[in-house]
Amino acid sequence: MTQRILVINPNSTAAVTSGIDQAMAPLRLEGGPRIDCATLAEGPPGIQSQRDVDHVVPPLCRLIEREHNATDAFVIACFSDPGLHSARETTDRPVFGIMEAGLTTALNLGNSIGIIAILPTSVARHLRFVRAMGLSQRVAGDRAVGLNVVELSDEARTYGRLVETGRALRDQDGADVIVMGCAGMARYRERMEDALGVAVIDPSQAAASMAIGAIRLGYRTGRRSAA
Repeated sequence: MTQRILVINPNSTAAVTSGIDQAMAPLRLEGGPRIDCATLAEGPPGIQSQRDVDHVVPPLCRLIEREHNATDAFVIACFSDPGLHSARETTDRPVFGIMEAGLTTALNLGNSIGIIAILPTSVARHLRFVRAMGLSQRVAGDRAVGLNVVELSDEARTYGRLVETGRALRDQDGADVIVMGCAGMARYRERMEDALGVAVIDPSQAAASMAIGAIRLGYRTGRRSAA
């Protein structure tokens, strides 16, 4: 039976889900788990505040409940990791949040992490998460491009701001690895890495990679089945 990873975009913007789906292409390997991407229709167009984060938790967990029996691992593809701990109580399948996965991947690729946020209001939320993970000393900076989730699809505006922000993190803050702080940035990762000359992590890819490993190695979560 084919194993399956479900990557959930907790906002309702289909273009973001499409970008995430494209980013999964290198991870869709022959004989590997099937990777499906889904949009949470009940979500806001973008998750840009703590209120947005809190709002999507109940419908996100309901979606995970519905998909539990057909899924071997879940990825929550929003850099705020909304509902991550609630989701882990909802299913005994592994659940990966892309912020947690992106940061832990960065630890293995550099000494000083730079985070690219979408809006200035996102930075405080990110830094709360960084402190909770005990990683404050490893994060060199968190800078915003000043675009919301929907605006990230405007390539002419977005790519230039991403490069400018990444250079500031590298040259002014001392970051030697960059984590893209929104699933909507996925399409720009390779170009960003070429432009900056440092590792650039798309956290959705990082989380999906961990999900593949967890499935293939048969890791247990220690949680009771929700079925």
